Amino acid sequence: MAGTTPDISLEACSYSRVLEIVSSKWTALVLYALEGGTIRYGEIQRRIEGISQKMLTQTLKQLERDGLVRRKVVPSVPPIVEYSLTPLGETLIPCMLMLKSWASAHYGAVKAAREEYDRGAY
Repeated sequence: MAGTTPDISLEACSYSRVLEIVSSKWTALVLYALEGGTIRYGEIQRRIEGISQKMLTQTLKQLERDGLVRRKVVPSVPPIVEYSLTPLGETLIPCMLMLKSWASAHYGAVKAAREEYDRGAY
């Protein structure tokens, strides 16, 4: 194997880089929360069980940086901050829903395989 060139380059694989973005459990849940349209920060936090304020803030900032989420400050007293999916973020939802469907259909089998493996069956 020494001296061979890999067939797959992590640097060149856009699929791998996109998976880094969406593979966080919080990212997926935030995207699902925003699927229905524009909502405020507090509503996102109420919709996602167990997410801390710090983690929600970090996740939203990363999604905004990646062009998937739009943050809008509505001038008022106190200021209102709304979040929505960008057109780019909207294109990701069908893919996420397909993955969610696959998980619903197959997670039982994955869980059973893990349990069998952990019992030393392999």
